[in-house]
Amino acid sequence: MNNRLKVLRAEHNLTQAQLADLLNVSRQTVNAIEKGKFDPSLPLAFKAARLFKLTIEDIFQDEEAVS
Repeated sequence: MNNRLKVLRAEHNLTQAQLADLLNVSRQTVNAIEKGKFDPSLPLAFKAARLFKLTIEDIFQDEEAVS
């Protein structure tokens, strides 16, 4: 799954640790999502979307839909 989490985090001047705290996950989880090694659960995707005031689709894109 492609995502804009790293870009959004940088735009909001957040570290991975700060974002992790806001999402109630570990910094390693944020790192793995940003690198595309881990897809977030639906509740976590909703939480990120609410945090950045975007839709889930604005942050996360299905790789098959992009192709």
